[in-house]
Amino acid sequence: MSGTVSSWILSSARSSIILQGKGRWYSICIPNRSKIKWKLVFSKTCPYPAGSCSLDRTFSFPKAFRHTSTEEEHFSFQLSPAQINGILRAGELSHRTLDLNGKNANSVLRFESNQLASNSPIEDRRSAATCLQTAGMMFGVFDGHAGAACAQAVSERLLHYIAVSLMPRQSLEEIELAVEAMKPVRPILQWHRHPNDVEYREITSQYFENLRVYWQHLLDLDTEPGFSLEEAMICAFKRLDSDISLEVQAPQENTLMRNIALQVAFSGATACVAHIDGVHLHVANTGDCRAVLGVREEDGTWSSLPLTRDHNACDEFEIRRLKREHPRSEEKTLFVNDRLLGILLPSRAFGDVQLKWSKELQHSILENSCDVEALNIYQYVPPNYHTPPYLTAEPEVTYHKLRSKDKFLVIASDGLWEMLSNENVVKLVAGHLTELNMQKPPLTFKKPVNLGYMHNLLLQRKSKGLASLDQNTATHLIRHAIGSNEYGEVDPEKLAAMLTLPEDLARMYRDDITVTVVHFNSDTIEDYYRRH
Repeated sequence: MSGTVSSWILSSARSSIILQGKGRWYSICIPNRSKIKWKLVFSKTCPYPAGSCSLDRTFSFPKAFRHTSTEEEHFSFQLSPAQINGILRAGELSHRTLDLNGKNANSVLRFESNQLASNSPIEDRRSAATCLQTAGMMFGVFDGHAGAACAQAVSERLLHYIAVSLMPRQSLEEIELAVEAMKPVRPILQWHRHPNDVEYREITSQYFENLRVYWQHLLDLDTEPGFSLEEAMICAFKRLDSDISLEVQAPQENTLMRNIALQVAFSGATACVAHIDGVHLHVANTGDCRAVLGVREEDGTWSSLPLTRDHNACDEFEIRRLKREHPRSEEKTLFVNDRLLGILLPSRAFGDVQLKWSKELQHSILENSCDVEALNIYQYVPPNYHTPPYLTAEPEVTYHKLRSKDKFLVIASDGLWEMLSNENVVKLVAGHLTELNMQKPPLTFKKPVNLGYMHNLLLQRKSKGLASLDQNTATHLIRHAIGSNEYGEVDPEKLAAMLTLPEDLARMYRDDITVTVVHFNSDTIEDYYRRH
């Protein structure tokens, strides 16, 4: 590791400001092309005491690679290429969509996803599922803050709420009758998960009961036809956030379930969910995750089409919205240091009841909860907290009708977008796909095929560098996000340094990164337009 990179990292870390208190203010260095910008982000360390639900089973660096000291004599950035690949590829997930005949008639050809932790444990979550009782597929990315609990709960529950919102009345009646008769319920979703993706198994029954209350509410509405897709997504987001708030207020004798409900409500999460059904693409976004479409124009050039708007304290639309919702006397205190009430960068999020409940309700819930400090939950009312709620989980929904030139969709947490622009992300994905296709030798087999021929074919692929390429496009993006130099090329020394930073230092240079890349089937999309 060069002395230049290591010295710069250590010296900047030592000169950064870390404020201790009820939580921690992290000073984060975010490379932005040739410039460096610093920003303060409030986060809480997230220990999980005995009797609570630990989220540590998500992806973290092997201990051999993560340092625990920032003293220079204890510091080493040496990693082999194989070790770097092992870390970067640990969270890879990919899935190719096929019908019963082994063919792909879906507008989604395949998707690839990956995560890289900065926090320990990682606070990001992701979801992907095929709708079984309605049409389409859903993909979600969830960026947690003040712990992983809220992002975890939302990643498990939100897609179910959306799917139920879209189900016809007859299907809802069927599943309600099955539950009443204690018969098996037909699955609503087919999940596509990484083996290490965690679940709140201890509280699944309560989540199911509250989902049931929701579909009973939909049945009581007695409306046919039901929601449009946009209405369904908005209703699902708002209902789940309401349930998160109500669950922690309900009497609960089970200590573990009570603790989980507290952690979920008092942490927060932003969310971006895409629903794809044929050529119909809907994206619902709450917060500062982002969805960007990669478009290949007729002349072969690539362009990016953003399908979301960042909901944060820097967005003029959000600033105006919040000023409309609160008295004029609060105009100067709504946003302090580019943070909502001086605390939170996102202006929309799940959970975060500290910015939604009255002071009295917060005090009542926390006073009646045992050992909340062990759960890393503290009663903190920001200054100028007069007219809650200041935060909403209501999403902004965008509709886009897919065209044959729309090739892929990238959904990612802000950890990616802080490092790479929309245009750079699309350029990297497009270039990577081209490189993968070019380096694949034609699979034309001479008959008879023998082991010698296959061995030579593998050597041919290896000599062309295919083995060194990331097969997962999300991994390729993460590699460039943390390892690129000012010329847009991956610097192996910088990449090693960013991957071996101690846990208390890593968050100063990069956030958790979660990326899902959905590749579209141009043939299926073109076929749709031929038939319509």
